[in-house]
Amino acid sequence: MADLEGELREAVRGDVGFDVASRALVTMDASNYRRVPLGVVAPRDADDVAAVLAVCREHGVPVVARGGGTSIAGQATGTGVVLDFTRHMNRLIALDPRERTAVVQPGLVLDRLQEAAAPHGLRFGPDPSTHSRCTLGGMIGNNSCGAHSVAWGTTADSVRELDVITARGQRLRLGRSWAGAPDGLQALAEGELARLRTGFPELPRRISGYALDALLPENGADVARSFCGSEGTLGLLTEAVVRLVEAPRARALAVLAYADESAAAEAAAALLPHRPLTVEGMAADLVPSAAGLPRGGAWLFVETGGQSEQEARARAETIVRAADVVDFLVVADPGAQRALWRIREDAAGTATRMPDGSEAWPGWEDCAVPPARLGAYLRDFRALLAAHGLRGTPYGHFGDGCIHARIDFDLLTEPGVARFRRFSEELAGLVVAHGGSLSGEHGDGQARAELLPRMYGTELVALFERAKGVWDPDDLLNPGMLVRPAPLDSGLRFSVLPREPVDVTFGYSADGGDFAAAVRRCVGVAKCRTTPVSGAAVMCPSFRATGQEAHSTRGRARLLHEMLAGELVTDGWRSTEVRDALDLCLSCKGCRSDCPVGVDMATYKAEFLHHHYAGRRRPAAHYSMGRLPQWLHWASRARAAAALNALAGVRPLARAAKRLAGIAPEREIPKLARQTFSRWWRARRPAERPDGDLVVLWPDTFTEHLTPSVGRAAVRVLEAAGLRVALPPTLRTRGHPVGDGRTRSAAALLTARRARVCCGLTYVSTGQLDHARAVLRRTLDLMEPVLATAAPVVVLEPSCAAALRADLPELLPDDPRAARLAGRVLTFAQALERHAPGWTPPRLDRAAVGQTHCHQHAVLGDAPDRRLREAAGLTGGPSGGCCGLAGDFGFTRGHFEVSRACAEEQLLPSVRQAPPDAVVLADGFSCRTQLEQLAGVRGRHLAEVLAEALEGTGRQDSSISGSHT
Repeated sequence: MADLEGELREAVRGDVGFDVASRALVTMDASNYRRVPLGVVAPRDADDVAAVLAVCREHGVPVVARGGGTSIAGQATGTGVVLDFTRHMNRLIALDPRERTAVVQPGLVLDRLQEAAAPHGLRFGPDPSTHSRCTLGGMIGNNSCGAHSVAWGTTADSVRELDVITARGQRLRLGRSWAGAPDGLQALAEGELARLRTGFPELPRRISGYALDALLPENGADVARSFCGSEGTLGLLTEAVVRLVEAPRARALAVLAYADESAAAEAAAALLPHRPLTVEGMAADLVPSAAGLPRGGAWLFVETGGQSEQEARARAETIVRAADVVDFLVVADPGAQRALWRIREDAAGTATRMPDGSEAWPGWEDCAVPPARLGAYLRDFRALLAAHGLRGTPYGHFGDGCIHARIDFDLLTEPGVARFRRFSEELAGLVVAHGGSLSGEHGDGQARAELLPRMYGTELVALFERAKGVWDPDDLLNPGMLVRPAPLDSGLRFSVLPREPVDVTFGYSADGGDFAAAVRRCVGVAKCRTTPVSGAAVMCPSFRATGQEAHSTRGRARLLHEMLAGELVTDGWRSTEVRDALDLCLSCKGCRSDCPVGVDMATYKAEFLHHHYAGRRRPAAHYSMGRLPQWLHWASRARAAAALNALAGVRPLARAAKRLAGIAPEREIPKLARQTFSRWWRARRPAERPDGDLVVLWPDTFTEHLTPSVGRAAVRVLEAAGLRVALPPTLRTRGHPVGDGRTRSAAALLTARRARVCCGLTYVSTGQLDHARAVLRRTLDLMEPVLATAAPVVVLEPSCAAALRADLPELLPDDPRAARLAGRVLTFAQALERHAPGWTPPRLDRAAVGQTHCHQHAVLGDAPDRRLREAAGLTGGPSGGCCGLAGDFGFTRGHFEVSRACAEEQLLPSVRQAPPDAVVLADGFSCRTQLEQLAGVRGRHLAEVLAEALEGTGRQDSSISGSHT
């Protein structure tokens, strides 16, 4: 291996990685399989690809091409050298609007091509649900299709020419002729014309096997087309000329509701004569909430196009009239269409969990039958599942007869794996009996190649092997795929995981307390690799800043998987590879909501850091910022804010303090408030008429010590809305004890004045989980009087609210008070909406910009905030993304550049482009600090903006024009 690595480093200009982390990141794709490579190379150009092939050929080492790594049949994994085309060979070389063609490199992400083509009214026809991260090379390798194949066909239908290098180094230009074909291919095809004419079923989604029938003379001897779907087993693609299609100027979406899945499936084929752009189907067991969908048990998503919105809508309404439906919905608004399509696009992830939370897996993800037989096939498919005691959630491209399904296979035990094999064999027979293809979109890979003789017969499969021999006589390219395949039940990625639950600190209640099951949530669909992000999404800011797989949610999950396996990453919780990958995780929790399967990398990171540093010295930032509540409390007790602020203003002292504390030198140390929020509260005059519902306002660390103005503003607004406000732990309002007589007396509560409630956030984010649990237990003791009432707990800092809502019950799962407190937590806007529903906020009638806090997006939601802003006349509103500061992350030494890159993605551009008098909203202390330090802009909590409006001050310091420093 050392010789191979050395020769590759000498031969190629691209990146060569034979280290543990580089290999661990590509052991899996989105399938059930795992293969450990020797190394990874990211070539810079075709010469690098040729050089890799030459070195590997000399050593007899196989080569596997990898794009976005979203293949679900195992074909993007290998035991030799994996070529990662996404890092360098990812360019759009040319786009010719007149000829409607584009020249692309294999690592180009499909959405980048679509963005370049859109201004010309063009698009690439096929669009898999992974369009935001899948690559053109992977699409050509798998002959991908997507939702619009009923209109624009498969990837093979969109390919003009391909530049390919064979395993023996021959450079070919493939097209619609024999001119660029490898020696021997024409003779092979012309010697088997009868078999090629009779051996392939006719259906729109026949992806399985090699497309040798494209070589027939009546098909134009289309060598480029025959190469599509070969899964990297024939040659390595270095460049492609692809065809673009005219995009409709407007679209409409008809959502047709049916009583059940079979009714929807049987109706799909009858809609095709109306020439829709899509006919997608799914049943209620995939969408438990059915949010936004018309009433029914199954749905068809039928998209139509036109030169205008009216024309597109008219076509959709024609389809509705032609369909026999239970209910329907026609949507022409693009935003509403995107929201509905997200339900379908996330299905590949959401389907990995059954409604009861149990796991489900790919393996039989995309069989296809003639569309007219789809209803009958689905009934037989459901019957076969029942016969094997399995459950699945079919969905997919009903108009093309292609069905996706994740099935609750037990792939952890020998009996479960044996049942997986039996079911696979029987389902293959069922698909063939219906005249179908084992693969209708994602390729055969290891998952189905073993069963190809059932579909094609042994003689045609033998012809596939002969074709492979023409292209790759040494069997160096992706061996074990398509021909001479590995058994479908070998190399399963779950087999290496520990059988007994790992001893962990969090409860992992959604995964049965099993950390390995939590890590298994990542199935590899790689939505975390989406870049750039759009809309309200957050995940995954560190990947978008670095572009490196190690800093994606999937990459970190893969390293944790290998850590648990112990084969490649051998030092368990002490692993430096896992630590380094998690180092740039912002703990934003964006993956908790944006990942289709709810991977919560922030929790996994905290768990890992807890074990990694157990009994060892921690980084300085863990002691300084991880224990921030403790330091700030002591400073408050000593009334040292003014002195500390003065010392922080002395540059040599500040530099020394930051170096000692592990703080980035580029950062300014935030100033402490001279008067804490709690001291202001105790000194204030009681409100005159607090006669509404009682709410308990949480004095979080940031509001208490750094921005008490936010707390004062919240009190002003909550009381203006008629609510009674109290603070823990004294819990006194207007001199009277809180409660209904069943709580403790006011005198007893006052004895706890010096105790502090705390959500434990800073301890959790730095993995100091023992400290976090101790702090939270004390907090629960202090909050018992509140829990004895019906009062909600209003938390102004979103990260603290999220910690109480999500982390508290997971860290103390055996304490019933934890779940009760978590259930009481409300945001500022939620409290006003639920407990002061008749209150009308003051009108501001101004534009608003900023960013929804990532923890609020992930855990709490911001719908009440949006409604409150709308009622106040604040138009626009916060964007998605992450501010990049993320608590201690952006302050930690070595993180500044990534932190700034995250802010520059959405937050800072939105502020710069906003009107001069726009209100800059930022409810989180981190977001406000990032705005101030990177843009000289003062962000405001929504409570501050509303409080100023109530006071009628007319101040403009919450706007862009008045807040530059």
